[in-house]
Amino acid sequence: MRVLLLSDIHSNLEAIDACLAAAPAYDVVVNLGDIVGYGASPNEVIERSRKLGKFFVRGNHDKAVCGLIDIKDFNPVAALASSWTRDQLTRDNLEWLKALPQGPVQIEGLSGAQFVHGSPVDEDEYVVTAGDAVEPLMVAPTMLTFFGHTHLQGSFALNGDHIDSIHPTYRTVGQIESSEFPLKNGLRYMINPGSVGQPRDGDWRAGFGLFDSDARIVAFYRVPYNLKSAQDRILATNLPQRLATRLAAGR
Repeated sequence: MRVLLLSDIHSNLEAIDACLAAAPAYDVVVNLGDIVGYGASPNEVIERSRKLGKFFVRGNHDKAVCGLIDIKDFNPVAALASSWTRDQLTRDNLEWLKALPQGPVQIEGLSGAQFVHGSPVDEDEYVVTAGDAVEPLMVAPTMLTFFGHTHLQGSFALNGDHIDSIHPTYRTVGQIESSEFPLKNGLRYMINPGSVGQPRDGDWRAGFGLFDSDARIVAFYRVPYNLKSAQDRILATNLPQRLATRLAAGR
């Protein structure tokens, strides 16, 4: 099975369209949450996402927009974006977003893998460092956990009594590129395909992943998109200017 891994689109229509145009052949799509928030195209991105398949986990911004969590815990910019997004959504899209399942989610026919937003321990947990990954890797009921939330592309592997942290390397900052990562037998992994709509690793390009379960290879991708169009959409709304400028910095 070839699984297209999308996460943290954050209402960035230009980014998701570029990813879909660049994606290789796949059998199913799994969306790891935070479909909305920050960006200026929430309805369009939800509609794209709904057409791609049925495998989703909810993200913290998805919950906030639906009122399932209080936005008082968000920073002011994120809170304002959540409120704005809620006002923009159609009733149908709002109800669909509200019904998204909590992770972990598993897919029939894909044994040994699960999908979460933050971690299998806490759907809103940030797994950024090797230390953060210790407990999730040790308690996960599967050998593979795919996660999002941090907007950082890469993986953690439990190898004996230590954890390896791996991040893909690329040659450019402006072209479509991929980096293949073969999985080793017997290791437990947490793998983040990166953020489609708002990367935070200093590379502005949209990120996604593809998992080939037969070959046991994860391919990480970075794809340039129409950055100016995404920024212009944000600037044309009442959203903070910072949400537009940060896209160019990949932060």
